[in-house]
Amino acid sequence: MGVRRRETWHLGAALAMVTLAACGVAAPPRQRMASPSRTVVRNLHQLAPVSDPIGPLTVALTFDDGPDPRWTPQVLDILDRYHVTATFFVLGQQVQRFPDLANEIVRRGHAIANHTWNHPSLPKLTAGQVDSQIERTDEVIRETVERQPTCVRPPYGDLNHAVTMRIAASGHYPVTWTVDPLDWKRPGAGAIAARVLGATHPGDVVLMHDGGGDRSQTVAALPLIIEGLLNRGDDLASTCRPLDLTPPSATTTTTDPVPTSAPVTTTSVPVAGEPPTPSA
Repeated sequence: MGVRRRETWHLGAALAMVTLAACGVAAPPRQRMASPSRTVVRNLHQLAPVSDPIGPLTVALTFDDGPDPRWTPQVLDILDRYHVTATFFVLGQQVQRFPDLANEIVRRGHAIANHTWNHPSLPKLTAGQVDSQIERTDEVIRETVERQPTCVRPPYGDLNHAVTMRIAASGHYPVTWTVDPLDWKRPGAGAIAARVLGATHPGDVVLMHDGGGDRSQTVAALPLIIEGLLNRGDDLASTCRPLDLTPPSATTTTTDPVPTSAPVTTTSVPVAGEPPTPSA
């Protein structure tokens, strides 16, 4: 990492600690961000401090396993068509392979978050290996798009107490989902759309995929999903907004407000005993 990258990362880390301090979370030593949560976050409204502004009808669309040169551009174009934003939980190795696509995700106004380096089941790894999966992915995201992820989504939804604590200790929110249409099984575009529209309610986080295999059915289902949600009055917003590490412009005279409320975790679902939901 060059001097400028180190400087912007230290700036971003400082901003992160200020934000967490404003949320009532003390910063630990050696510039590591404090644990934002010790329970897995599933509901969108638990992530208000690291989300787009959310209202009572908001739903979050999320995409895993990219960026992918075939499917991610198609997903981005559909999101643009409907003027909605989403969250992309990216793999570090895919960002390394396709940096232009990672930049395109951010350029189009979407959130980018950490889905580990190469998609292992984290409970099967040592603590050091879990840390490496998170840190390597953070680093390549920072170097590529100058953003510091605020959330980690564990592959397959596999979590236990130890992994949840490692994610939280790294300064990230451990985030899963509430609606899984099993698009990775390719049941057909109509089935994917019907599952999402039949199960999704305000506050839900919808899991889909833009990488890891043939995602043609997900791409075909996406317009049906977006139109169905919008037609019934739901709002669609991204979540897990990353910290912007880009140095402020010399002409900038205002700053974004720092969140003053801590994330709500009273409805968090304990990870102990939860069966993993497979994904590609």
